[in-house]
Amino acid sequence: MEEAKMKKQKSVVLFVGFISIFSLIFSGCPSEPKKDTVAREVSQRPGTRNANSTSTVTMDAEKKSNIGGDYYSPKEGSSNDRYAEIQENPFLETSRAPLSTFSIDVDTASYANVRRYINDGNLPPKDSVRIEELVNYFEYDYPQPVSDIPFSVSTDVAKTPWNSKHKIVQIGLQGKKVSLENVPPSNLVFLLDVSGSMNSPDKLPLLKSGLRMLVNQLTPKDRVAIVAYAGSSGLVLPSTSASDKNKIISSLNMLEAGGSTAGGEGIQLAYKVARQNFISNGNNRVILATDGDFNVGVSSDEELVNLIEEKRKSNIFLSVFGFGRGNLNDSMMEKLSNKGNGNYAYIDSNDEARKALGNQVAGTLYTIAKDVKIQVEFNPAKVAGYRLIGYENRLLADRDFNDDAKDAGEIGAGHSVTALYEIVPAGQKVENPGVDKLKYSKVRPSDTRFNDELMTVKLRYKEPKEAKSKLLSIGVLDRNTSIDHASANLKFASAVAQFGLLMRDSRYKGSANFSSIETLARSAMGSDLKNYRGEFLNLVKRARSLKLRG
Repeated sequence: MEEAKMKKQKSVVLFVGFISIFSLIFSGCPSEPKKDTVAREVSQRPGTRNANSTSTVTMDAEKKSNIGGDYYSPKEGSSNDRYAEIQENPFLETSRAPLSTFSIDVDTASYANVRRYINDGNLPPKDSVRIEELVNYFEYDYPQPVSDIPFSVSTDVAKTPWNSKHKIVQIGLQGKKVSLENVPPSNLVFLLDVSGSMNSPDKLPLLKSGLRMLVNQLTPKDRVAIVAYAGSSGLVLPSTSASDKNKIISSLNMLEAGGSTAGGEGIQLAYKVARQNFISNGNNRVILATDGDFNVGVSSDEELVNLIEEKRKSNIFLSVFGFGRGNLNDSMMEKLSNKGNGNYAYIDSNDEARKALGNQVAGTLYTIAKDVKIQVEFNPAKVAGYRLIGYENRLLADRDFNDDAKDAGEIGAGHSVTALYEIVPAGQKVENPGVDKLKYSKVRPSDTRFNDELMTVKLRYKEPKEAKSKLLSIGVLDRNTSIDHASANLKFASAVAQFGLLMRDSRYKGSANFSSIETLARSAMGSDLKNYRGEFLNLVKRARSLKLRG
């Protein structure tokens, strides 16, 4: 204990001289290093190199080719990753629960993380599999919005691939695409974890590589500040115009890992810097990059979530990027992004960094609608029961739909959101509804005006700077289309959902199997210019082999 205390005191003393040391060496830093290194010195402070460090890890040391592009092989101790328990949504009877309400979610972290496990030769822990994030990882051919509404809404219906007696309904939202040149000016604060737990090729070096990609796409109207945190937090780079990319990149290149993780202090400082440089008509955002291993100061999930909830009131958005394995605190990072008006992605390779921080950077940086909620009303004349696939941690009380004080998810420029319901048609038994049959309440619909509608989908959303929501409503007509004749959007989304059911070994997987997934996905490949769907097929094959191996 005494030794740990002395190390902490050493870090604090060193930190006092940080800014002055940093400014002396700053001007001589190249914009691109020959190779990334991570110093193995746990008492080392962010932004400086320890002269006594005797061992470094090069970024290429453990790289190998795999699904998802360049990839870093696993280290021992990967069983310490932390995930929130997921209780799958059950089937609900329409007669008892005619409404289903939830917040949208554009997070994609689970797909990349599941891919990482499979690349490592392991099936993923079931609680690492959030099916909505698997489905939302992919782009779909939804139409662009044509009015002043920032997103379009599409629906489709077909027979469920894993249960032909049921139907599957797809709800698709497509955010308006905005070129980076037309995105409002950005006030960005990079909040970077440089603690000892980030000392790994798939963590800090990959983090720096991804943020260099982002910086290189920014325009002179944008600004970047860098806050680093380990045993304490510090301002590495004051808010700087993106016209000086070399200065920003040099600051990133200098960061090294060492020390404990004072994440709470870093969050406080990052939001303070963002507030000091706030752009009234711009995009104000903190970008947190970490493995989520907070262990100093404000460190409980509840404390950090409360802190983020308080900070989001300042109209500063949050993006969270997770890195690494072994002590990945996925549960923490997802909670922070959900409560911080933000999104969460997991970066396991340079290709994934390029997707999240390169190809989709406009959506990452620019929110076009916030507090987006969906409420579905099911027609009891057509629907005996239903199950929302995924979104277990985004459910809302029905009364929350009209409550503008209730937080919900955001959608970025060009982002799409997909939700799937499995429907039990009227006249069929709803299995495992969770409660006994009612004695006195049998549904006898007498109103036939809406007998061609399965359900009505309502949406509420707010403009990014507004406090009052707007309402949309769309009826969904019943169809008896086989899945083979459904749209490519529904077929591919159903294939990915089916894969998620198998990876979770879900009680609701029905007849789901790998052959069905492959067949369905192959029939809906589309142009697949970036090979994301092709990669999915390879992932399915590898998962199938792992399942057979037991």
